[in-house]
Amino acid sequence: MDKDSRDDFTFAKLSDLKMPVTLRISQLEGTRKPHPFTEVLEKPELRFHGVQQSPNLSDLYVTCQLVADNKPLTIPFRTAFKAFKKEYTWNEWITLPIRYCDLPLNSQITFTVWDIAGPRSATPVGGTTFRLFGKKWTLRRGKHRMILWLDREADGANETTTPSKIGTRDEMGRLEKVFADTLGALRPFCSQVHQLVKKYERGDLPKSDWLDALAFRKMAEIHKAETEKSENLYLYIDLPRFDFPVIFSEPDASSVPSTSATSPVTVSAAPPTTSLLSDAHLWQIVDPDIARENPVEDKHRRLVRSHRSSPYDRELKPNAKIRDELSKILNYAPSQPLTSEEKDLIWKFRFYLTRDKRGLTKFLKSVTWRDPSEVKQAVEELLPQWTEIDIDDALELLGPSTVDSRVRAYAVKQLNRADDEELYLYLLQLVQALKFESTAADQRSLRSTTSAVSYDDSGLADFLISRAVRNPILGNRLYWYLMVEVSMEDKVMAKMYGRVVFKFMKILEDNGDERRDLMRRQGELVDALAKRARELRMSKDPRPRKIEKLRAFLADSKNNLASMPPLPLPLNARVQVTGIIAEKSSVFKSNMFPMLLYFQCVGGGEYPVIFKDGDDMRQDQLVIQLFTLMDRLLRKENLDLKLSPYDVLATGPSQGMVQFIPSKTIAAIVSEHGTLLNYLRAHHPDEGSVGTYGVEPGVIDTFVRSCAGYCVMTYLLGVGDRHLDNLLLAPDGHFFHVDFGYILGRDPKPLAPPVKICKEMVDAMGGVQSVHYARFKSFCFTAFSILRKSANLILNLVLGKFCLEMTEEQAIEHFERLLNDISPFTAVFDRMHDWAQYWRS
Repeated sequence: MDKDSRDDFTFAKLSDLKMPVTLRISQLEGTRKPHPFTEVLEKPELRFHGVQQSPNLSDLYVTCQLVADNKPLTIPFRTAFKAFKKEYTWNEWITLPIRYCDLPLNSQITFTVWDIAGPRSATPVGGTTFRLFGKKWTLRRGKHRMILWLDREADGANETTTPSKIGTRDEMGRLEKVFADTLGALRPFCSQVHQLVKKYERGDLPKSDWLDALAFRKMAEIHKAETEKSENLYLYIDLPRFDFPVIFSEPDASSVPSTSATSPVTVSAAPPTTSLLSDAHLWQIVDPDIARENPVEDKHRRLVRSHRSSPYDRELKPNAKIRDELSKILNYAPSQPLTSEEKDLIWKFRFYLTRDKRGLTKFLKSVTWRDPSEVKQAVEELLPQWTEIDIDDALELLGPSTVDSRVRAYAVKQLNRADDEELYLYLLQLVQALKFESTAADQRSLRSTTSAVSYDDSGLADFLISRAVRNPILGNRLYWYLMVEVSMEDKVMAKMYGRVVFKFMKILEDNGDERRDLMRRQGELVDALAKRARELRMSKDPRPRKIEKLRAFLADSKNNLASMPPLPLPLNARVQVTGIIAEKSSVFKSNMFPMLLYFQCVGGGEYPVIFKDGDDMRQDQLVIQLFTLMDRLLRKENLDLKLSPYDVLATGPSQGMVQFIPSKTIAAIVSEHGTLLNYLRAHHPDEGSVGTYGVEPGVIDTFVRSCAGYCVMTYLLGVGDRHLDNLLLAPDGHFFHVDFGYILGRDPKPLAPPVKICKEMVDAMGGVQSVHYARFKSFCFTAFSILRKSANLILNLVLGKFCLEMTEEQAIEHFERLLNDISPFTAVFDRMHDWAQYWRS
């Protein structure tokens, strides 16, 4: 080869290897000896072991499992049963349910060979642990020979006690080591190749048939002799032989993980030297100390802060310029990180800031939590004397970034000031915050014993239980939030939530409260409905037949659904129901065929509910909860936008209940009535109206206000996938949105406008030049301004949308530009969706 071609090199990045991890368990070599007779006499159960009954070729099998960071990444896989004749050879390919690009650098595969130990029991012959990456971060490939650690299962720990390679080398290992060198000595033209027979197997060594045959015949003779006299057992595996070395690399942070596991590997070939140094994709430097503190900065911090713990600090006050800087920092969104200079400034004036309720969360971010003296002063001296903080700051302190239990306990204490109605609004987030309590507790044993941080229980669970016991409405919602978490796949968290449920139920039982029995009945009701909903969804029956079956099921007295003792409805415990009206219930024609159920209420009213199975309702539940919160904030400022945040409750990971509000989609209204005004006019006509197009003025006012409210709220939450089938209008003018599968800026439609308002809505107001459209814009601006002031209450979910870096005037101008920028493509996509819906109906 010429010099230019020798200078080129080719390799592949692991992050581009989208195929699943595969390997072949090849064979077991070595001589197994039966247990001595004296040992069998001492332990009679040994006579049932396979090696005792058939010492040469007993029924062995192999299990393997992928592990990393002392944790399993896959379930164990085992070889199929095989009757061995001459030797232990499986030659079985195993495909693991993980892609190469998703492998951590310290990935290992554990192998354990098992033998029969009696009826339905097995005993380990030996185990070994194989690292998938070599010392130079290269993915291993080709054939590998691994020593088995006898009578032990493989140990998958980072510092494993069953490594696949050991320091000493037997004759076979030495032979494999020098094989390539021998070939190189006999063939000078390939003297550059070196080491290990597996290089020959994967094609890295030039081939010469006559010489290779001689070498391999000699190897086989030595191999047989070594096997007979060795007391070790060796397991052979084969790994895929890629055309190029595969180098470990992390995927780009901006890339979105794909679920595909069949994409071909992409090979990166080195470009000319001029572009090599500038190509960021080729050169990726991983700094293992990136998460650790810079010792120079750490020393600087200690020097800067060491002289600030004197009495002088307690009287220190900022001048006008520094006050402005502090005010700017305190106005930062909760998600905005602080620079080291800002942290030093906050620490310097920490005593001055104790009188500012906004300052606590920023001060706690400025504390160096690995410094015992700073932690002691922050938690034991400053925290108790800080002025009372707002509820939104207390919620922030219960997030994942707060690990000290004393700070979390302080936040729980602040929550005591919230009334039950306010606590009901935050309950969903508080139940999720229990996860961070558990995380801190689980990691307690891993922390340094000299750490100043406390990992004791903050009392959040006890607080929620005590308030839930006092208030049945709150307690009912807490019960269902907890039960959904208990049903999740994360068994560690499910167990933690199960303990909270058990404690809650135990207190109710000890108090002689009948609510425990009511919640049990609610669970039975939900289980019965979920089973029926699943059957209807999976059934091939036409929709009329599904409706017929549902009504027959509800009317059957054996099911105790048509009539029941008064029961709080799980969806809304304020409503007591006594049964389901079978003849009014129905099945929708959408893909999941949700059930429409009319519950009979105590006192004679009806409460219609949609029950869904096969849909994850938790995201809809979150969005509606935030809509309800925003409605409360607007009403506190005397702005009633006639919102309709209907009730939603997830009763499991893929099922739930939704309050049904009699209404029609805009698509159906346009199809049946032509315009929204015709629809409103048909239900609430007013021939003598002036300026309301023959519709009652109150109905038009409700329409304009509700359009403005949902326009702002869906913008702030980044609700996507809007079309005329998930925009609904009630006959009395209440406009609202449903179906929140895409939020926080995600949208399957290209060119989606950030502010969701369609032409049909504007036309119903009289067009963009009408008085009603001007009122609509005014309501939008007012609502946007009010919600900006309470941005922290949205719990870091939508802070980017609030434009907190802008002044009030700049934010309103920004929103007005968005409002005026209605994409002309929206109507086209809505029409395309109409066509798709038509063919699905």
